[in-house]
Amino acid sequence: MSAAAPGLFAMFVKLAGRNCVVIGGGDVAESKAQSLLAAGAKVTVISPDLTSRLAHKQRLGAIRWCARTFEPCDLEGAFLAIAATSDDAVNELVYRECERRGILCNVVDQPPRCHFYFPALVQRGDLQIAISTAGKSPSLAQRLRKEMEKQFGPEYRDWLMWLGEVRKALMTRRLSFERRRRLLALLVRQESFEHWREMVRDERALTEAA
Repeated sequence: MSAAAPGLFAMFVKLAGRNCVVIGGGDVAESKAQSLLAAGAKVTVISPDLTSRLAHKQRLGAIRWCARTFEPCDLEGAFLAIAATSDDAVNELVYRECERRGILCNVVDQPPRCHFYFPALVQRGDLQIAISTAGKSPSLAQRLRKEMEKQFGPEYRDWLMWLGEVRKALMTRRLSFERRRRLLALLVRQESFEHWREMVRDERALTEAA
């Protein structure tokens, strides 16, 4: 009986200011580049052609574009790379070169050529809920994402902002660690969320009636 494959280590990475390379200029590459840009990464796209949206980003200076096919030197100084081409030979070359250089690599839809996966993501402001199936069933991850988007509606963004302000205020008060911990635990209960939501609705109704 073969040993089980090691599990994935889940983490959220700060990409702000880091060099990230996307190989490919189609719709999938566009989606990955957008995700990297949203995280503040410095994005270079390697592709003879670009989608209209990527071309617009390039004209705005949001991305750097190398209008040619991939070359190993494109990975110089990169923190991570994403291969999103339809050419298997190119994808393999990107992966092998990343392996050699110790660069994190994701070859889209090819789990054996991935050091990391893009999770199905539920995002409500600073609240992020990531769902991964380790590449075994992206369809299941997407189904769970849709279910969780209903469970955690847009109002969670504002509630989290409110919780952050309350926590900041509590940190300035002379409370014991245990006392502060208990108060914060009470604030994040479902009952507290319902109470906060009703309070917001009442305030909105008063504003509209004024």
